[in-house]
Amino acid sequence: MARRKPWEVGDELWAVVEPLLPKHERRFRHPGRKRIDDRKTLQGVLFVLYTGIQWEYLPQELGFGSGPTCWRRLAEWQRAGVWEELQRVLLDRLRAADRLDFSRVTVDASHVQAKRGRSSPKVGPSPVDRARPGSKHHVLTDAHGTPLRVSLTGGHRNDVTQLLPLVDGLPPVRG
Repeated sequence: MARRKPWEVGDELWAVVEPLLPKHERRFRHPGRKRIDDRKTLQGVLFVLYTGIQWEYLPQELGFGSGPTCWRRLAEWQRAGVWEELQRVLLDRLRAADRLDFSRVTVDASHVQAKRGRSSPKVGPSPVDRARPGSKHHVLTDAHGTPLRVSLTGGHRNDVTQLLPLVDGLPPVRG
């Protein structure tokens, strides 16, 4: 049996993700192009995130749709709250399977340096352009290292300022 690639979405995962995605009815008066399948588009998003290629260089031959289409779908799902809901569902399942350990919770942050020369007239000056340009990823994990909550701030933000927002933002976990 061939090993599945990291960006391929299996049937079990798709059964969890599909009900969370917004539904789109096909228009009949001015139908336009047929919408690319959500599962294929999700695989395109995962391919870009896994490989690190730019959206516009996503190969059409893979069948995921164009890079801009995958990017727009990712933004649409973000606005619809799909990722927060998916995290809540997955945490509920882990809790029901007794795979979460709240006996010890860890908070950590890592700084990601901004790329030089990446400013654009479209976005204007960087709001985080202070002592440490770039971004900080703050993560709250359980005792097993399972991510419970993640936030992104400017690179100059002190770690201690994000502790309470991370803890307060933790979704209620059933199970």
